[in-house]
Amino acid sequence: MADAKRRLYERAGAVVVDDEAALDVALAVVALEEDDEALAAVKRLKARGFLVNAVDRSDLCDYTTPAIIDRDPVLIAIGTGGASAGLAKSLRQRLEQLIPGNLGGLASGLSAAREKIKQIWPDGAQRRKAIDAALDPGGALDVLSSGSEANLETWLSMPFVNDLSEVEDMLLTSADPDDLTLRQARLLGRADQIFASDEVPKSVLDRARADAERFGLALWDENPGKGLALRIRMKI
Repeated sequence: MADAKRRLYERAGAVVVDDEAALDVALAVVALEEDDEALAAVKRLKARGFLVNAVDRSDLCDYTTPAIIDRDPVLIAIGTGGASAGLAKSLRQRLEQLIPGNLGGLASGLSAAREKIKQIWPDGAQRRKAIDAALDPGGALDVLSSGSEANLETWLSMPFVNDLSEVEDMLLTSADPDDLTLRQARLLGRADQIFASDEVPKSVLDRARADAERFGLALWDENPGKGLALRIRMKI
């Protein structure tokens, strides 16, 4: 428990010491198995004026530490107020699968392009509306799409073009929606139009956005062949 806490604090930039008598200490962490020993340590540290976090003992805590998803400079913290560290960890693990690894790159790109965005949309209300639309599900900069960072320059160079699109083909290995890869799930989440073969079950198509248009693959390809095939069209 102590090692995990140490890694968390050091990653946040803290200087961690093991000496209770050290000067310039603001926070204290108690990670002890024995209840009596932990309670004594908490009382001793609080008496010195420290804010204390007692691992797995929320009733003794002055503060709690969240589970963190780090997409520098984007930081997402999940806290339960000490109710269940396991729940916070489970949520973090689920969200880690959904949030692209390059989300931080998109944030940095938007920051670097701030002046250019102001030039394109001088009016503040129009600017916020344009950015919101780009970041929305299916938008050019959809925050859950792994390709959003790469789309940033295209969006800035043609900000008023609404009919640009990209097409992705998928051949599923299973009719079970739980067998979708992370990439396939993200593509379904971005899809504006889905062309699916007859073999693709509704349970898979239900993983797409509710407003995505659905068609038979034969409408795109006169000879679509057989199998669990999908063709997905997305606006960029």
